[in-house]
Amino acid sequence: MADTREIRTPGHIVDTLRKGVGGVSTEVVAEIQVRIPEYARPSNELYIKVIRTAVEQAIDGFLDRIEFPGAPWDPEPFRMIGRGEAAEGRNLEPLQTAMRIGARVCWRRLTELATPLGLTPQYLYDLGEAIFVYLDELADAAAQGFAAARAHATGEIERRRARLLDLLLTQPPAGAEAVSDLARAAGWRLPKTVACVALDDRPGPGRVPTMPPDVLAGHDRSTPCLLVPDPAGPGQDRMLDSALRGRRAAIGPAVPLTSAAASLRWATEALDLSRRGILPDGLFHCADHLSTLIVFKDEQLVDALAEARLAPLAHLRPTQQDRLAKTLLAWLRHGRGAGEVAERLHVHPQTVRYRLRQLEELYGDQLADPDIRFELEIALRARQAAALPLES
Repeated sequence: MADTREIRTPGHIVDTLRKGVGGVSTEVVAEIQVRIPEYARPSNELYIKVIRTAVEQAIDGFLDRIEFPGAPWDPEPFRMIGRGEAAEGRNLEPLQTAMRIGARVCWRRLTELATPLGLTPQYLYDLGEAIFVYLDELADAAAQGFAAARAHATGEIERRRARLLDLLLTQPPAGAEAVSDLARAAGWRLPKTVACVALDDRPGPGRVPTMPPDVLAGHDRSTPCLLVPDPAGPGQDRMLDSALRGRRAAIGPAVPLTSAAASLRWATEALDLSRRGILPDGLFHCADHLSTLIVFKDEQLVDALAEARLAPLAHLRPTQQDRLAKTLLAWLRHGRGAGEVAERLHVHPQTVRYRLRQLEELYGDQLADPDIRFELEIALRARQAAALPLES
């Protein structure tokens, strides 16, 4: 294939061709606007001028190269055209079509001028090939600019979304106007409710979960997290389950957007309890374990409560403690009938009656006090969740 660097065209021929650049450019622009709807803006004179300038630059650049083979060529104007296409939100197909139209029009004009200019068939053939080599170079430069602009735009959107996530998770909450402005710049629709997902660790290469574009991701935060808009919406649970399968993660409660930090805080606390074996492994919803989260919110306070309320059991052997604690919790949770408690514990009702008599001897009138019963249930639930024996 011929290369423009291998073709030297006499200056008088190039001068003749340059005189026709204006007419050829007009013909190319007209055909582009007819054939490509994206560029058809007849009422926008500035836009038409931009297209015409680009066409003239391309033709002049080609004429320079066939007159002075090997001369330096600056691809930057065509990279800029590629960046412009990205800014317009188009792909490169319209631009590539426009380039092919321009090449065909130029080739048609050259064939018309071949005889008057004294161009031999072989030279005309080489010149035609050179046009399409040049066309490929223009397309490559435009593609480079397009790719760079897309990468920059993607990176900028990601940076804006990272700042938006920081803003949403600040305490006290950021102002509504600041959040709204940044969300608009990041292309993120403000939802009514959100839920934060606390992730157990930063995903390694190839492990970053694929999420819909409206999910804000903070994989590099001290606690890696996701912010999910409208978490109760259709398909959201299924999406999270699919994306996070095999990972430990806690989905915080759904809250108004201004309370996103609270959702993350609860999810983080739940994740810590999961690591300790108190809450489930894998992916789970905080909303399914609110009582446990409340109980373990202040463990020192719960320990003090347990020490006070479970003191009557402390002198017993660990096996006795366990049996009576389980029986008492089942009695508090499921009613006071020995039959129902026995069914829950999978033991004989007579066994339950015997244990309840022991508890009555140990606690006396305390079991008749509703406040003490409530505190007992908290202490016993905490003991059951932590699976720790009582101090003896």
